[in-house]
Formats: sequence, structure tokens, C-alpha cells
Amino acid sequence: MKRVTGRAGTVALITAAALIAGNLPAAAESPFANLAGTWSGQGKVRLEGGKSEAIRCKAYYTTSDGGSGLGMAIRCASAANKIEMRANLSYANGSVSGSWEERTYNAAGQVTGQASSSKLTLKIQGGGLDGNMSVRLGGASQSVSISTTGSTFQGLDLSLSRG
Repeated sequence: MKRVTGRAGTVALITAAALIAGNLPAAAESPFANLAGTWSGQGKVRLEGGKSEAIRCKAYYTTSDGGSGLGMAIRCASAANKIEMRANLSYANGSVSGSWEERTYNAAGQVTGQASSSKLTLKIQGGGLDGNMSVRLGGASQSVSISTTGSTFQGLDLSLSRG
């Protein structure tokens, strides 16, 4: 597997985090319904050697196909990076799947996993990134945790809220 380093690695990790942060289902019938609109938040990227870097993100979500589809546009910035990402996701029978792309750095990948009303557990692959993600919903906020392998970027912790 390709080892992700430098700016491209940070972009892939932040993109994946922002992508997943929007995926927590509101209900089994329409998992993305409560996500429509604008979300924003901040967190930290965990790097090799115990270092970390602060990030801020803003996400715009739109639902389709009766709530089983989700389109998103996400912008994140840290001290060293700025990204713009687009994604299309689908939900069916408890499973989430989809694709993402980060246009500035030409990175792309796939997302697969399981969803419930309060938690999302996903596998993220592509753009030189291989990792796992957990998303928990708490009212009008979301908590995101990512762990990665094969990268100088060890993970990310992010909190998003509506507005």
C-alpha cells in the first residue's frame, strides 16, 4: 500500500473525515433526512510522533431519492491545507456506500459501512488512505473519530454542529 505523506496525506484524511461526518442516519427509513443544510465545526488531526494540527470545516448537505441519497460539498482548512470535496452516498438496508473526490489535490476513493440511528461505522479507502471511522450523533451535534494505517496521519477527532 502507498504511504501517504505531506499535504496530500492531510488532504485525504481531512476529506475522509468531512465526508463521513455527514453520514449519520436520522432514521432507518430516511437516514440522511436530518442532515440537509449546513454544518460546521472544528477538531484536530493526529500526526505521527504525537503531533496534532487544528482544522475547521463547513459542510453543505442535500438529500435525494426520498432520503436514501446524500450529496455534499465540504470545505476544510488547517494551518497547512485548504480542501474542497464533493461526495455522493447511498443508504440501503443498514448499509452506506459511496464515493468521494477532492478536486484540488486530485484524490478520490470509496466509503462502505453500516449505519444505525445513533452510530455509523465505516471503512474508508482511496487517495492513498486506508482507515476506519466512527460517527456518533448527540442531538444537533456529531462526534467523529478516525484511525488510519499506512499513513503519517494517525487519525482525526472532529465535532460538528448545525448552522
